Amino acid sequence: MIKGSTRLVAIIGSPVVQVKSPENFNNAFAQAGSDVAMIAMDIPSDGIDAFLSLARTWQNLDGFVVTIPHKQAIASGIDSVTQRAALLGAVNVVRRGADGQLIGDMVDGLGFVRAAESHGFTPNGREALVIGCGGAGSAIAHALCEAGVSVLAICDPDAQRVGRLASALAAEFPQISIATEIGDHSRYDLVANATPLGMQAGDPLPLSAPAIALLKPTAHVADVVTSPEVTPFLAAARARGLSIQTGPEMARAQLGLLGAFMGVLSPGD
Repeated sequence: MIKGSTRLVAIIGSPVVQVKSPENFNNAFAQAGSDVAMIAMDIPSDGIDAFLSLARTWQNLDGFVVTIPHKQAIASGIDSVTQRAALLGAVNVVRRGADGQLIGDMVDGLGFVRAAESHGFTPNGREALVIGCGGAGSAIAHALCEAGVSVLAICDPDAQRVGRLASALAAEFPQISIATEIGDHSRYDLVANATPLGMQAGDPLPLSAPAIALLKPTAHVADVVTSPEVTPFLAAARARGLSIQTGPEMARAQLGLLGAFMGVLSPGD
C-alpha cells in the first residue's frame, strides 16, 4: 500500500504497458518489508525536459529506471553519468540526490551477462553478435567485452551509430576483434537481439530465418524484448533446439543492480 511516507521510484518510457519492472520491484520491496514503491510513467519524447524538471524537485523520489526510447535523451539531460554511461551515451537508471541532482548509470549489459551466465553461458573467449546499437545494444556489447569475448560483431541500420560504437569499443578493448559485418553466421556462440523488433505483431525477425538456420547447434540466442516473453525470434531459435534467453530474464537479473544504484535494494536482490 502506498502511503504518505512511501518513497517512490519510477520507470519511464513510451510505451510502458509492456514493462515488467513495477511487478519485479514491488515484489522485492514487499519481500524486504520496505516502504518503497515503483510506478510506471509513459513519457513522450517531447516531455523529457519537463519530466527532468519535475524529478529534480520531487522530494520523495529516490530515482527512476529508463527504457525505450529515452536512454540517450536522459543521459544528455541529467547532471552527471558514470564513466561507462558516458562512453555509451545512454543510461537506464538514475539516482536522485537529496539536493535534487540526477546521476545516471547504464547496467543493461551487466544484467544481460548475469542472465546469460545463469544459463551456463560464459562469454570469455567466445564469439558474439549483437543486433542493434542503441542504448541496450551498446551496453550489452560493452559488457560482453568486459566479460572477455574474443570476437564481437555489431550491426544496426544506422551506420554512423555502428561506427561510433565500434570505435569506442576498439579503443577500450584493443585485444578484442570488433567487427561491423556479420559474415559467417555459423561462427557465433551468442546472438543477441537488442532492437525492439518482436514487440509488435508482424515485425520482421531481427535475423532472417535462413540465417537462424545457419547458427551452430550450441549457440545461445537472447532477446531484450520483454513482451511477448518468447518473441518470434526466440521461438525460431528454440524450434532449432537452441538455448534461449528472454527479455524478462535480463530484467530480473539486473533488478538488484538498478535498485542498488537508486539506493532502494541491495545488489544481490
